Amino acid sequence: MAAGASPLLIGVLAPLTSPGWVEAGRHLLAGCELAVREVNDAGGIDGRPLSLVVRDTAADPERAVTAVDELAGLGVAALAGEYHSVVARAAATRADALGLPYLCSSAVLDALTEQPTEWVARLSPPQSRGWQVYADFLLAAGHGRVAVAAQPTLYWRTGTRILRDHLTPRGGSVTALDMSTLSPEAVCDALVARRATALLLLVGHPEPAVPLVRAVRRDSRLTRVLLGAPAGQPEFAGWTELLGEEGAGIPFLRYLPEHLTPLGARVGKALRAQLSQAPSFVAFEGYDTIAVLADVLRGHGTDRSRIAASWPDVTVEGTRGRIGFSRVPGIGVRQWATAPVQVADRDPADLDRFRILHTG
Repeated sequence: MAAGASPLLIGVLAPLTSPGWVEAGRHLLAGCELAVREVNDAGGIDGRPLSLVVRDTAADPERAVTAVDELAGLGVAALAGEYHSVVARAAATRADALGLPYLCSSAVLDALTEQPTEWVARLSPPQSRGWQVYADFLLAAGHGRVAVAAQPTLYWRTGTRILRDHLTPRGGSVTALDMSTLSPEAVCDALVARRATALLLLVGHPEPAVPLVRAVRRDSRLTRVLLGAPAGQPEFAGWTELLGEEGAGIPFLRYLPEHLTPLGARVGKALRAQLSQAPSFVAFEGYDTIAVLADVLRGHGTDRSRIAASWPDVTVEGTRGRIGFSRVPGIGVRQWATAPVQVADRDPADLDRFRILHTG
């Protein structure tokens, strides 16, 4: 890189303090940082180093909006990141209003913006696609009577609706249990009364997810009830640290292919060394986000309008497949339509091993 060359700035949003999901934020940022180091080690972007300007959202939409305003004022070429869907929605809406290109890494709400926009693109699959894959898994596994222990937020309400809309026409049923009023013990009683064969945890981690898992696992009436966590809590090491063997065998969604690309295998080893633990799919999403933005900056420069206009032309080999963006019916942002989706769980015989149960 040219000596003294001014850096190209990319703003990154991530939940790095509570009540945000800190472990997810740490993995997301690790992937971004690794990709930036590799770009800079290869000479940067036209001789200029890439630099991240990181802001902690702490799962707070208002804080995210303030951060977007600040980052836009600092002159970032584009915005990246965020894990929590409601936070990413607030950030995307503000980025659209400011004319700031935003590549969303991990959030899945279908309605990421209030109206269709050319300023926002997304790597992670929309919630409707991922959760329909999860519903197909439940039906294939013989679970038609499903209960959801849900907190009253937009993300969880949307997930419940997607599951109900997909399962009911196929002979299934979904019973919603309101976690703002029920204790874990009351949930267990409700599962028995409704003869549910599966309970999905549509709640925050560690509270109240961990007490719920313990209550169900230790209730002799519920030994045949499948516990599920479509939002992906069991993907992270903190889940096993808190629950041990009780946290195994709980299917969840993650956005990885059955086999990583050669790039993904190399990146996975580097991320494992950086994190001192197995990288989650969120870490790969962080890496791919920067890989895409670096490619766009090389080909189209730093003008924000040109960056946003380039989303349809993106074709980048990522860690999980070739990335490109298109218009998907019902989705208002440019979407990676073929992002991989799988249902997996932790093997009860080896808590560090993941079993792939279903793909879609």
